[in-house]
Amino acid sequence: MTPEVGSLYLIPCPLGETPPLEVLPLSVRKAVETIDHYIVEHEKNARRFIKAIVPKKSQPSLHMQTINKFTDPTEIPAMLQPCFDGFSVGVISDAGCPGVADPGAVIVEQAHRNGIKVIPLVGPSSILMALMASGFNGQNFAFNGYLPIDKQDRKRELKRLEKLSEQNQQSQLFIETPYRNNQLLESMLQFLHEDTKVCVACDITLPTEYIKTQPIRLWKKTKVDLHKRPTLFLLQK
Repeated sequence: MTPEVGSLYLIPCPLGETPPLEVLPLSVRKAVETIDHYIVEHEKNARRFIKAIVPKKSQPSLHMQTINKFTDPTEIPAMLQPCFDGFSVGVISDAGCPGVADPGAVIVEQAHRNGIKVIPLVGPSSILMALMASGFNGQNFAFNGYLPIDKQDRKRELKRLEKLSEQNQQSQLFIETPYRNNQLLESMLQFLHEDTKVCVACDITLPTEYIKTQPIRLWKKTKVDLHKRPTLFLLQK
């Protein structure tokens, strides 16, 4: 008899060292209690998260597969084999929601291609939470990922996003590698118009959370250290 096909659960996790049940609903814990097969960004981080949310769960019983930017695309289909064996599979990112600014999206695509039910669970998304707290247009926005590192390329991209925001009344969101956050903010102060509004949303949901929206002309008078702190940058012209 052919086993029933398992589902693919997209399991959010905290954005930092926050107790999981302070930011996650009961449905996440219930899913982790029943799922033993996982596709994760980093196994050590995933195991620590699972232990925090379900302390009594047997760690040796967990089956972990890793997906990141180095994963060979030909390995992706086999990662969903447990679903065809009748087991549900959970996808866990290092922070926040799987599939959003995260390599897990390719797993979700593969699941749809193979008729596997995809179940997204509720949890913190730094992108949406930053937009919520910014005061910017939440009906027309774009997440642009990482901006170029080269100074001139970055200048052109910032100017392009600023113009796009003004033309379309569209909020523009982007991120940077945490150890280059301060350099990105300096570039914004240097290249954006003084009346362009910028929101800096840092350490979202953590005790050190910092969220501030103001025009560039006021940011030039504001001192903030974003070094190695997870940060979302938003602009609206």
